Order: sequence, then structure tokens, then C-alpha cells
Amino acid sequence: MGQVTLFSTKKTLRIGGNLISMDPPAIMGILNVTPDSFSDGGELQSESEVLKRAEKMILAGAQILDIGGYSTRPGAKDISPEEETARLIPAIKSIRKSFPEIAISADTFRAGIARRALDEGADMINDISGGSLDDQMFQTVADAGVPYILMHMRGTPQTMKSLTDYEHLLDEMMDYFRIKIRKLNELGVREIILDPGFGFAKTIDQNYYLLKNMGYFESLGLPLLIGISRKSMIFKTLGVPPANAVNGTTVLNTEALINGASILRVHDVSQAAECIRLMQKLNATT
Repeated sequence: MGQVTLFSTKKTLRIGGNLISMDPPAIMGILNVTPDSFSDGGELQSESEVLKRAEKMILAGAQILDIGGYSTRPGAKDISPEEETARLIPAIKSIRKSFPEIAISADTFRAGIARRALDEGADMINDISGGSLDDQMFQTVADAGVPYILMHMRGTPQTMKSLTDYEHLLDEMMDYFRIKIRKLNELGVREIILDPGFGFAKTIDQNYYLLKNMGYFESLGLPLLIGISRKSMIFKTLGVPPANAVNGTTVLNTEALINGASILRVHDVSQAAECIRLMQKLNATT
């Protein structure tokens, strides 16, 4: 039996003037300033609550904070750009002021909001649509010279549950990534992170198949961000509420690390940090 490759071959991510190491894998903490996200919606309703959560995540080991103002759970209500801006931008400004060293990711699929977020202190863009919902997103990222998280999804958060019919899931995802990576590269974008999009236009069984076969995308040579924290593939399988899916998340994050994850996007940073440390120890043992 061959040796299992634990971590991605790409080891660093340039954000602003800093290099973030992905050896061991990095942790991205989820900060949703939304009233209706599937797991933590409505928890952060004031600046003090946002800053308290940010500090907790940073102290626990998060290198990146991903801030979102638009709920992307299946069937979530669509909101206006103005409402998303009103949620997202104050949180970014506050965190940038209080924690100047932390890397901030703006979770938005709207190019105009992405530009505003970058102006107010965000360092990178996390786009669930892979540029499909705003044709100005790729150019916006290129002009700003920032890292871009390219996620696989079909449709919108409102329609994606009905768009799970694939002939060959992995091949179709590979084609999707290759086309979009080429477009980004042509615009000069080099710092690209791939997100397979667990739960986005995929059934529970497809999510598990994808998790087992993450190595399929290794040939693209780009780091993989894995966002399975408290998702339905865990809590529905276990028959528990999302808030009780922390242990299940750790189990599947372990599998993600074995299969090449470079970044874990999580609600529960301390558990992810422990998972990475233990997998490091295991991998170093001969």
C-alpha cells in the first residue's frame, strides 16, 4: 500500500503582503452576520458580538475569517445588494480595525460588494458562484490582485437543490474548474483556491462520494478549501440539529485532511485545530 499524502503540495497563500502557510492546513473561521444561516443565523447581531466571536476564533487558531452577509443555505431568501452591504461592510470594517493582522475573506457573489469589501479591509473574495452570478467578478478580483476562492455550484441558493442531476459528477466538476481557472489566469489571477462546494447542487450521497474522491482534483495543482462544517450531510445523516454536528464535522474534516485539504472552513475553530494537530502527529509517526 502506498503512502497516503496528507497535505496539498501548494504550501503558501499570499494575502496582501503576507504569506499564510498551509502546512499544516490553515483554518478559516465562519462569521455569518445573517439572521437566517442554517447553523448560526442570528447569533451575531451587534458589533460587540461580532468582535467577541472573531477574537475567540483568532485565539483558537484561525488564520482567516470568512465574513458573509448573504445566507446561502438551500432555499434561502434572496436579499438586495443594499441589505447585504449593510450587513457585511460594518463587520469587515470593525474586524479590520480591531484585528489588523488577521486575514479577512469577504463571502459574496456580487462584484460591486466585493469591491466595496476590499476597499474596507477585506483581503480576499469567497464566491459561491464561481463568477456565474456576476460576470464582473473575475475582472474585479483581477484588478484588485487578491486571492479568489472558486467554488463549484449550479444555479442559485434558491434553485440549487433541484440541480443535482450529473452524468459524471467529478468529470463535470473538473471541466467547470478548468474553464474558470483558465479565464482567471488569462486575467492575471494566480492565487486561486478551489472549493468543491459541499451541499451546493449536490445530494448527501454525492457529497460523500465527493469527499472520498477529492484527490481527483489534485492534478489542478491548487489548494482545496473544504467547507463541510455542521452541514446537512452530517446532521441529517446523524439525525441531530446542526449545532450538535460538531463531532461529526471533526470526523469528516479528518477524512478531508487525509484526502488533501489545504484549508478547513469551520464554525468550531478549536476542534478543527485539534484535528489538524493530531493528524500532523499521526502523519509524522513512522
